[in-house]
Amino acid sequence: MAKGIFPQMSISDIANALAGWGISVSPEQLKSPTPDFVEGVYCACLQQVTDLNHDSLREPVENALNASQAEDKDLYAAALTTNIILYHLTRFAKAARVEDFNSRDLFSPERERTIVLLSAFINFVKFTEQYCDVFLKELRERSDALIIQRDDAAEQLNDVKQKLEELKTRITRDQPVCDRLIGENTALTSTMFITKDAQQKAIGDVEQYKANRTELLKRKQALSGEIQAVEDAITRTRSRIVQSPERIKKTILVMSTTLTEDKKTVALHENKARDLQAKINALHNIEKDVRGCIEQIQTIEREVQSLEVSQKALGQLRNLLDEKIIERNELRSRQELNLRKLKNMRKRKKFQVNKRSSASKRNMMRWTWNEKKMISKSRKYEKKQVRWKPR
Repeated sequence: MAKGIFPQMSISDIANALAGWGISVSPEQLKSPTPDFVEGVYCACLQQVTDLNHDSLREPVENALNASQAEDKDLYAAALTTNIILYHLTRFAKAARVEDFNSRDLFSPERERTIVLLSAFINFVKFTEQYCDVFLKELRERSDALIIQRDDAAEQLNDVKQKLEELKTRITRDQPVCDRLIGENTALTSTMFITKDAQQKAIGDVEQYKANRTELLKRKQALSGEIQAVEDAITRTRSRIVQSPERIKKTILVMSTTLTEDKKTVALHENKARDLQAKINALHNIEKDVRGCIEQIQTIEREVQSLEVSQKALGQLRNLLDEKIIERNELRSRQELNLRKLKNMRKRKKFQVNKRSSASKRNMMRWTWNEKKMISKSRKYEKKQVRWKPR
């Protein structure tokens, strides 16, 4: 008994579902299924998911038979198509979670098993239509693109093979020419090596000639130097030979006279130099004295500046002393005025005491306190006068 994860459908539901896909099925056909009927219905379900049918498989089958080079192709075409359909139906059943699908379900169908398989197939198709259309569409598009790429690659492969065959043909045609050119190249190579050896030998000879030439040039330069030295020695020797003795004597006399005059001139210059040295020493001494005078003048200027500052400070102190003397005189005048006021107050007090003998003791004490206050004030003025007294 076939098992699946999809719920089992009734015969009427199966008929309605197949009718929705354009497949007319009667309940009698489902109750008594035949191999042709089952194969047609199964292929219709498979076509809903994978777009595979007998028409789409016809061309691949023919290509496979052509590639196999079978003698009786019609004999194998039906069997190969049936096997391919069975293979895809088995994969379709496994996708619908029916693991025990086999050829018996296709060639010897049973009622219950056929209903279970159709229920699984229909539910799976509906499931794919509901959830997998977008995914399947993308897969189909990718599959179509891959098929196009495969065809392009096949065409490119055929072109490459054709070009390869052409190249092989050209290589075969050009092989004698290549062999002849290889022989010529070998001969030219051997000739080149021989020429290179001769060239190296010639280069060695040239280097030897250059070395010999350089050595000869050095010897020539040395001989030229020796000849020049000999010529210079001959010239010096000729100049030493006396040609006229009288002329030499005259020259000696002139030189003696010149020497004497030069000695006198030198002695005169030495005397002048000594005089100048004495004057220079005197000037140095004068310069030292002048520097000492300048230093003393600078010292005097500093003392004068300090004296001016002291005089200025003394003037300020005198002004301050005058101000203090004026203040002292003012204080003295104030003191005298206060003393006169005090005497007047005493007289007035005595007069009032005599006049008011019945005054209270309190008033007497007040007058006594005022008197003491005036006395203390006068004493303060005296102390202040003594404190500001100039020394």
